[in-house]
Amino acid sequence: MAKVDFTGVQSTMLVTLFLRAADSKESRPILGDRFAADAVERIDFDWRKIDKPAIMRNRFAVALRSRQFDEWAADFLSRHPDATVLQLACGLDTRAFRLDLPGTVRWFDLDLPDVIALRRKLYADGERYRMIAASVTDPGALDEIPDDKPVLVIAEGLLMYLREDEVCQLLRRITDRFPGGELIFDGVMPWIARTTQVLKKYFSRWFYDYPAYWTPMRDGRDVERWNPRIRFRDEAAIMARYDQVPDPGVRRLYRFGVRFAGFRNYLRVFRAEF
Repeated sequence: MAKVDFTGVQSTMLVTLFLRAADSKESRPILGDRFAADAVERIDFDWRKIDKPAIMRNRFAVALRSRQFDEWAADFLSRHPDATVLQLACGLDTRAFRLDLPGTVRWFDLDLPDVIALRRKLYADGERYRMIAASVTDPGALDEIPDDKPVLVIAEGLLMYLREDEVCQLLRRITDRFPGGELIFDGVMPWIARTTQVLKKYFSRWFYDYPAYWTPMRDGRDVERWNPRIRFRDEAAIMARYDQVPDPGVRRLYRFGVRFAGFRNYLRVFRAEF
């Protein structure tokens, strides 16, 4: 088994992996990520740290978010079957395996060296699938990615953890490197970011073990402010997809909550082009 003991931002990938695996065991799963369930079985980690009601109730939002990413990725690849896909801060995501990819797609999963070292114990590089060990803030991180085809850049659970200047630098490197493509990413509202900063500052010693969010999304046009070469295209409020939640109680909660903008928009997925 692959032993792991991550902390900080990397620890969040264990949470999302476990929650996607939990969704796959539902009688009517949202995402149905069997690869996540298999990875949980193959990783030597005390999953009891995550298997708690306060964490497990988030499995529906995590699955809904991943499904929205999957749908937009599949849409892009249906229009560009020979595209290059770059998934930034991939963590233990299995999107490259659970999507029905055209045979001509080249897929690159990029994350920190220790994360990629763990991934290599679970998955193998192939002719059209490669893992790259690098930080997204490294100026040379994108040098190995081919720039001869349209590119889909996926940044799930990433930009909110970066400082705004780091986001701007990353987006500039993307548009400088690639001639054109799409960017799909998620974002939280400012009040969510501020809440995590307060929790991290004052309560990390007792119960808040997760990193704070530093760059929120007020609306989709923020990406154009960060990089004028990127054009906002679309957004989706994850909680508005409550009809896909199999648990009746949680489904009712989401349906009631989306009446209020603060709840409806606290987690959104955005699509932009460049």
